[in-house]
Formats: sequence, structure tokens, C-alpha cells
Amino acid sequence: MTTFVDRVELHVAAGSGGHGCASVHREKFKPLGGPDGGNGGRGGDVILTVDQSVTTLLDYHHSPHRKATNGKPGEGGNRSGKDGQDLVLPVPDGTVVLDKAGNVLADLVGHGTSYIAAQGGRGGLGNAALASARRKAPGFALLGEPGDLRDIGLELKTVADVALVGYPSAGKSSLISVLSAAKPKIADYPFTTLVPNLGVVTAGSTVYTIADVPGLIPGASQGKGLGLEFLRHVERCSVLVHVLDTATLESDRDPVSDLDIIEEELRQYGGLDNRPRVVVLNKTDVPDGRDLAEMVRPDLEARGYRVFAVSAVAHLGLRELSFALAQLVAEARAARPKEESTRIVIRPKAVDDAGFTVTREDEGLFRVRGEKPERWVRQTDFNNDEAVGYLADRLNRVGVEAALMKAGARSGDGVAIGPEDNAVVFDWEPTVTAGAEMLGRRGEDHRFEEPRPAAQRRRDRQAERDEAEQAYDDFDPFRDKS
Repeated sequence: MTTFVDRVELHVAAGSGGHGCASVHREKFKPLGGPDGGNGGRGGDVILTVDQSVTTLLDYHHSPHRKATNGKPGEGGNRSGKDGQDLVLPVPDGTVVLDKAGNVLADLVGHGTSYIAAQGGRGGLGNAALASARRKAPGFALLGEPGDLRDIGLELKTVADVALVGYPSAGKSSLISVLSAAKPKIADYPFTTLVPNLGVVTAGSTVYTIADVPGLIPGASQGKGLGLEFLRHVERCSVLVHVLDTATLESDRDPVSDLDIIEEELRQYGGLDNRPRVVVLNKTDVPDGRDLAEMVRPDLEARGYRVFAVSAVAHLGLRELSFALAQLVAEARAARPKEESTRIVIRPKAVDDAGFTVTREDEGLFRVRGEKPERWVRQTDFNNDEAVGYLADRLNRVGVEAALMKAGARSGDGVAIGPEDNAVVFDWEPTVTAGAEMLGRRGEDHRFEEPRPAAQRRRDRQAERDEAEQAYDDFDPFRDKS
């Protein structure tokens, strides 16, 4: 049964925003109290957050589909819909978030670090929020936006200070078990370690973590054995420790050739050339192993390596090794650039940036792309003529119609707003003023006008009678006008 997973594909869906409500306030003796439709609630986000108690991606291997809740629709009486609940997904420290093309979206290191994997949709405005001095009684509301749908990859790269690398059965698991409190599986056959093991080591005032990476073999960087699956776990380590077996029973192997092969695999994997190396000659409690260690030690030191002869079984040379690794870790930490305080980056909008683009794709078809036009289209109820008129007003206000005319669009040409796979297409008819303006200030209702004083009403009625008498006089040809 699988107990450790360090790479999964995750399908996340954010919540959709709730629709706005179109409602008119009514009560006794006040049949037309004005619009009171509330706004829809925001859809919930899908958030990845580093949790120190999580060490594997196993949960997402079994349940790769995750969805946040939708926002509730607005209601009458100016009641806004409830926001959708965010879905927080805990991930291990060191998780890398990738898109479908393999590009890195986020590198989550450090407890509490978070990344919004899918953004929830905005809630639609109710007709109370759409009311204005010109549009006092909107008979429509905006729809809620759909939430993001994304397919992402999660890849775990172990966060440790020291990585133990070497051939299978070189004694890496035994070494980490005596240096720390880790209890990995230990046996006398190759590939006993199938997953990375982590341990915490205390050497004086320095505390560091050490990782036991599953055994490497020739061709590991090309996918042979388990190497390619777990070489990523050494990328974040500050120090690499070559654990060499001095008591191997294979006649074609020796510590120096093992070191050369593992170094070649690390070189082909790439990105590890600048890490300090330490060589550990293990199993020196065996007489033949102790003699072989003494033979190869001068050659290894001549190459510039710091060499330690140890025995994990007999606990020989472990203290010197532990403090030497602590020193290297402390130096690596001191050399890291200090994290700068959070800076606010201001990116002002370009003077000539209209917020949308108009391109001519083929004869008679123009495509409009931009955040606002596409969002407005998603929020429009095309079954409501008044809502369509409001959309036309908004597009005209930001200059879409003028841009279409400049691009050469003519009456009857097709205009698509949005991406190719999800666009709204209509036949364009140029107008002096768009949609709702042509329809006579859509949304206004004379019943909502402010009441006039009695004296003003009398003057208006008298002016109407005078206009009627004048019109009659002009019309009657038999009346004496002297």
C-alpha cells in the first residue's frame, strides 16, 4: 500500500459567485418603494498552505478533485448573499506548484506560506447597487462570475540541510538512525529505503535536518532505479554527504569508483555543483573495511574532500562527523541573503492602455479581448433586454465601439468578445450612442420622480391649458382673431 507520494496532479475548482437579485420594495401604502435587490456572495478560493504536520501528498493522490463552495445569490430587502467558504489545502513544506506545461507557479517553503491556486468568482450586483440618478428602477441584476478551474501539479522537494547520497546498502539509513532520532527501515538487501527519511541532529548550539535519499545507481539521472524519482529531494540541501561502502562484497566496486559514478549522476541531474561535499567511509568496524578506508583516504583528500571514517554499527567517528556537518550548515545559512522586508510594487497603468484590444481575425470577424469586457459579458443575462442595453452602455463608455470603427468594422460584421473556446458573438450595428441610451434612458420610471409642490403643479396645469388654447386658436380658421 502506498504511504508516501511526492508528486500528484490536482484538479481544483473555485466557487462561483452568486447572482444579484432584481427586486422592488413593496409594502402597504408604498407599492413602489424603489429597487432593493441585494448583491450575490463571492465564491470561495482554493488555497494551498504549508502545514508542518503534513509530510506527504498522499491525500491528493487518492482524492485529486477539490472544489470550494459557491456564493449565495442576493435577495430582496437589500440582503446580500453569503460568501462561499475558502477551501484550504495543507501541503508539506517544500511543495512546488506547477502548471500543465511544467512552469513553476509557486514554491511553498516555510510554515504558513500560501498560494491561491484557484480564484473564486465575483458576486453579481443587485439592482439596488445598479440604481443611479438616470437609472432609478433597474429591472435587471448582474450574474455571478464562475470560479477558476485549473489543473495543477504538486511536487515535493524535501527541505533539509544535509543529504546523504550513495549506492544502495551503503549504510545511509543506519547512519541517519544513529545521528538522529529517525527510525528508518534497515535491512541487509538493496533498495530497503523506498522513500526519503528525515532526521533532526543537534551538534552543540546548531540544530539541522538530515535526509536519507534512496540509493542511487548508474543511470539514475535518466530514470533507472529510484534515483530520478528522488534526486529532486537533494535540490534544497546545503551540504551533500557521499556515504561510501568500504565493506562491499561486489568485486567490481570500490569507494573511489562509487564516488565517481554518483558524482556523474549528480552532474547530469544539474544544479548541484555549488554544494559543499563531504565523504563518509562507512562500515570501518569490519577489518577489511578499515584497511580499504585507510588506502583510499589519501586519494580522496587529494581531490579536496573532507573525509570521515565512521561506523554506524559501532558508533565510531560520529561525533566528529556531526560537528563538521553543523559547521558547514552554519556557514551555508550565514551565506544566504537576508530576506528583505515586504515591498509594495506599484505598476501604474500605461497612458495609452485602453484595457482591451480589438483584432481582426478574418473577413468580417473582430475579436475583443480584455479583463473588463470579458467580465461584463460573463455577468450579463442575455435573456433580459435591459441587461443587454446596460452591457452596450458599458462597452461604449470604455471605447469599444470607437475601437471597432477604427479597426475597420462595418455594419453586420461579427464581433466576438472573449477567448475562442468561450466567446459571445453578435452582429455589430454601429450607433451614435449604444444600447440603453437608444432605448430612452432605460431603467427610468416617472413614478419614482420627486413629488412637485402644489403651487408648481398649479402653474404647470395653467401652462398646459394656455398651450392647448393657443393650439386651438391656431387650428380654427373661422375664429375671429382680431
